[in-house]
Amino acid sequence: MNKLLATLIAAFFATASFAQAPAAPAAKAEVKAEAKAEKKEAKADAKAEKKEAKAEKKEEKAAAEAKSDKKVAAAEAKKDKAVAGAEAKKEAAKK
Repeated sequence: MNKLLATLIAAFFATASFAQAPAAPAAKAEVKAEAKAEKKEAKADAKAEKKEAKAEKKEEKAAAEAKSDKKVAAAEAKKDKAVAGAEAKKEAAKK
């Protein structure tokens, strides 16, 4: 009788645990959908950061080019001034 009672109780607990098994796949689907949404959001964030970095790099490059152009213009102006000064000295020496 004790063995029969023990078997019935064990069967009761076994069926109770199997009855709850279908709830787990539904939770898995929910977790999977949530993970997919997070992945999509992370991908969008990464794309936005990449775009911002590219824009920053472009601005830095433009600033560097402007600085370089400014230096070149200053060097040309200095050269023109030196040439004009040399020509003026030449003209003065001829007179």
